[in-house]
Amino acid sequence: MSAVSSCVDGLVLRLYIQPKASRDSIVGLHGDELKVVITAPPVDGQANAHLTKYLAKQFRVAKSQVIIEKGELGRHKQVKILNPQNIPTEVAALSQQD
Repeated sequence: MSAVSSCVDGLVLRLYIQPKASRDSIVGLHGDELKVVITAPPVDGQANAHLTKYLAKQFRVAKSQVIIEKGELGRHKQVKILNPQNIPTEVAALSQQD
């Protein structure tokens, strides 16, 4: 399975998260996952909340349209983006490969 795949109502992203980075950024591929660095620490769900907010901004969707399907507690996550209005360049480049 690739890092970015389409589904009926949006996109499914397989992510590798690196918390406590100096800035928020979609880095690119990390093995077969998309690496995202975020500034939030992995404490009390702060990183998940921050990731959701960051991805919502990148894809121009409401936070409720970013769903963490797998990996709530780990660095490896599967996130679904419902009806994205915008596809960040790093993600678009990967979704062409399918």
